Amino acid sequence: MEEREIRKELEDLAAGVSSIEHALKRLSALGVESLGHTKIDHHRELRTGFPEVIYCESKLPLEVAEIAAALDARGARLLGTRCDRERFKAAAAKVDGLEYKERARLFFKRKPSRDDASGRMLIVCAGTSDLPVAEEAAWTGRMVGCHVETLFDVGVAGIHRLTEHADLLSWADAIVVCAGMEGALGSVVGGLVRCPVIAVPTSVGYGAAFEGVAALLGMLNSCAVGVSVVNIDNGFGAGLAAGRFARALGEAVKAEPQAENAKRATKVAEGDSE
Repeated sequence: MEEREIRKELEDLAAGVSSIEHALKRLSALGVESLGHTKIDHHRELRTGFPEVIYCESKLPLEVAEIAAALDARGARLLGTRCDRERFKAAAAKVDGLEYKERARLFFKRKPSRDDASGRMLIVCAGTSDLPVAEEAAWTGRMVGCHVETLFDVGVAGIHRLTEHADLLSWADAIVVCAGMEGALGSVVGGLVRCPVIAVPTSVGYGAAFEGVAALLGMLNSCAVGVSVVNIDNGFGAGLAAGRFARALGEAVKAEPQAENAKRATKVAEGDSE
C-alpha cells in the first residue's frame, strides 16, 4: 500500500465514506507477511518510498512466484531482479500483467506513468557488454518514477562519443555510469557534470580485470568529486540510489510554483496583493 492510498483511506474515514472496520482491515495489511520461506515487509514502501524488491537468483521458481503473488495482492509496485526465464514464467503463472526484460533480467508491474514521473536520470555505459547492468539500472529508475534517458557505448576508447552529448549530460539530475575493464568512464563523467554520479563497476574484461575488481578499485580511487560507487554489477542499487536523488529534486522543483502560488493567495486574502 502506497502513501497516497493510506491518505485516501484516512480521508474516506474522516468523511464518513469508509468504516473504522474497513480502514483497520486495510491498514493492518502494512505489517510482515510470512510465507514460511520468506517474510515479506509490506511496510517498506511507507518507510523508504519503495516497496520490497525480489532478488530472484538462488530462489526456487515457486518461491519467486509466491513472493510476487503476495506483493501483487497488496497492489504494490512489483520488481524482480536477477531473474531468468524459468523463474519469470513461474511468477507470470501466478501474477497477471508482468513484463519481462531479457537483457536486464528483471520483471515488473505497475511502472509509474510518464505523467507521474519526476526527476531526470541518465544511464551511461562504456560498452555494449555493459548493457545488462545498464538496463537493470534504467528499468529500476523507471520503477522509482523518474524520466530516464540512456547513452550507451561511449567508453574512453572513443571519448568523442561521450563529449558530443554534452547537452544530455547537463540535462540529468543524477547519472549512473556502468563500466568494466579499468572503469575510467566514471571519473570522466564525474569531471564533466555537477549532478551526483553513481558509478557501477561491471565484471566485463580480460583476466587482470578480476571480474570487476579492477574497475571497482579504479572507481573507488576516482579523483573526480561527487562520484559514489556501488558493488560490482549492481545496476539495481545504482538505479535506486540515482532515482532517489533525481526524483527528490524533481518533486522539489514541481513544488516551488505551488508554494509560490500559495504565498500569493495568502497575500491576496490578507489584502496585501502586489
